[in-house]
Amino acid sequence: MTNQDTIFGKIIRKEIPADIVYEDDLALAFRDVQPQAPVHILVIPKKTIPKLSDAETEDSALLGHLLLTVKKVAELVGLDQGYRVVINTGVDGGQSVYHLHLHILGGRQLNWPPG
Repeated sequence: MTNQDTIFGKIIRKEIPADIVYEDDLALAFRDVQPQAPVHILVIPKKTIPKLSDAETEDSALLGHLLLTVKKVAELVGLDQGYRVVINTGVDGGQSVYHLHLHILGGRQLNWPPG
């Protein structure tokens, strides 16, 4: 299966609906359908990168853009008390969709250590 065949590829192409909270030329942010916190938003690149370990040096600017997008989205949704950013990578990391994505979790006090 190619990355564009994942559910996230279909969301990027607007083939299936999503509760989109932010979009620009490089990234898309939308609410998770199975939230793990009061606020749970996914930020994904529009470029095909299956997982973080597949990113290349040429993706450095895009990876930085994704983190700045997280900051922007957190401000948009009012996470002024803080939030957590999670990237699951691979089977042992708990990745379930093989399209790089950053989870923004917030809206309550989060415990440490996670999982």
